[in-house]
Amino acid sequence: MLDQVVNEEIEANIQITREIESEIVKCTELEAALAARESDLTNTLYFSQFEINGLLTVAYESKKSVKFLEEDICGLRKKKMEMLKSMDDKREKFVMQCLEFQRDINKGENDEVVNLLLEKEFLENEIHLLDDKNNALKNSMLAFVDEIVQDLHDCNSALHDEIQSRNHENEKLLKDIDAMKIMLHSKILASAEARSSLECIFESCTLMHQVGGPTWLKFGCLLTDREQIKVDTDVDLHSSGLGR
Repeated sequence: MLDQVVNEEIEANIQITREIESEIVKCTELEAALAARESDLTNTLYFSQFEINGLLTVAYESKKSVKFLEEDICGLRKKKMEMLKSMDDKREKFVMQCLEFQRDINKGENDEVVNLLLEKEFLENEIHLLDDKNNALKNSMLAFVDEIVQDLHDCNSALHDEIQSRNHENEKLLKDIDAMKIMLHSKILASAEARSSLECIFESCTLMHQVGGPTWLKFGCLLTDREQIKVDTDVDLHSSGLGR
């Protein structure tokens, strides 16, 4: 009865040993796959960081361009005010000259006065046309500059959104890498425990062989020839190693 129990325990231990060896092989394959995956994710991470740095550089240069254009717009507006003030001064000066000229009309030379008045009216019309053209040119210039500034602001907003999206993907990749490192560490610990269990099983088999020799021979008869040779060989090798 005791021999049968020992034989059953040995058979169970051998089955467990085979399962552990199979698990060790699977863990090794999984470890290699996880290492390859970690390498791919690391390369993707470095590439994403390179793209993010490029986008940050473009955003910084765009901000500098916007600031430069805003300074140009302020300068143009200042020049516009100076030009308007100069035109007002010249207009007032011209009006004063006209008034002085009108005071001298009563002195005679009516024909020359009429010609001068006609020339005055013509010059006033020319000034009015020039003012209209100047205003139209200034308005078109300001509209063009405002459109450029708006396009630059839109571009900066798009770049900011893209940078945030890249940062989110980068954080997700880092989390995946950490999870895979934890999984790999747990698999390695499981493999170490499996190897330790295998050594304990071999030591148990050796002790059983030393304590009950006939029982071991009976158990060898129950196995197939191939399995019996393998088990006897493993135990004898382990026993010889302990003896040394």
